[in-house]
Amino acid sequence: MAISASMVKELRERTGAGMMECKKALVESDGDMEKAVEILRMSGQAKADKKSSRVAADGRIAIAEKDGVAAIVEVNSETDFVAKDENFVAFAEAVADAILDGDATDIAALSGQKLSDGRSVETARTELVAKVGENISVRRFQRVPGGGNLGIYSHGARIGVILSLDGGDIELARDLAMHVAAVNPACIDESGVSADTLQRERRIFAEQAAESGKPPEIIEKMVTGRIAKFLKEITLLGQPFVKDPDVTVAKLLQKAGASVQGFVRYEVGEGIEKKQENFAEEVMAQINQHA
Repeated sequence: MAISASMVKELRERTGAGMMECKKALVESDGDMEKAVEILRMSGQAKADKKSSRVAADGRIAIAEKDGVAAIVEVNSETDFVAKDENFVAFAEAVADAILDGDATDIAALSGQKLSDGRSVETARTELVAKVGENISVRRFQRVPGGGNLGIYSHGARIGVILSLDGGDIELARDLAMHVAAVNPACIDESGVSADTLQRERRIFAEQAAESGKPPEIIEKMVTGRIAKFLKEITLLGQPFVKDPDVTVAKLLQKAGASVQGFVRYEVGEGIEKKQENFAEEVMAQINQHA
């Protein structure tokens, strides 16, 4: 069967695959559009499997909100170039919407969830890998129920925060979300600091204080003081408010008659070791992939 340019164009629009790949799939399927789509999807899965071992440490944070409920997701790519691609951006936003509308609690369940266009998250991811030529992964997500004021803040596409506030107002909630994005507290208050963390820090401070040669009772006071300072630095309530350092977050909340119920802060690539490449090498790697 003769393969027309209009058939190739239709297949490209449906799958996002390259022109030559579309033509080859149509030839293989003898012009059957549905079979050609299946061939390209299978090819895309093979490519995705081949690329899955490559480190995806770049990407973006996407947040969706509706009816007082919010969702946040980290979607990773290998390079910042792909992270800015409109197809990648659209995918990340679609996944955030799917999290918001669905009930998935882990990545495996999310992979099978449907996007608004009817494709599963995994199918859309696989097709995106084939289109952009990089490993793409949905790394983590969280759905934050309503019940109070939700503060949402994004620093570009690399840091995203959702903060739930009981009392106060939306403006305060957003200001606190901005604070969390900027200062990165480990938890809300001292109750969120693990016993292991406190024990480790106390041991380190004790060893440092012992070098001073001071009496044990003085060393104990030094350690107690350093632990108190440490807790203020890592807890949201103990930190100076980023927009007014003369006031702690705890005092700000007290004045507003509000309390923080919880927060989620995602930063792209945190905790992922990325192989360092210079820009020229990265561009050549991209060229070689498509050669």
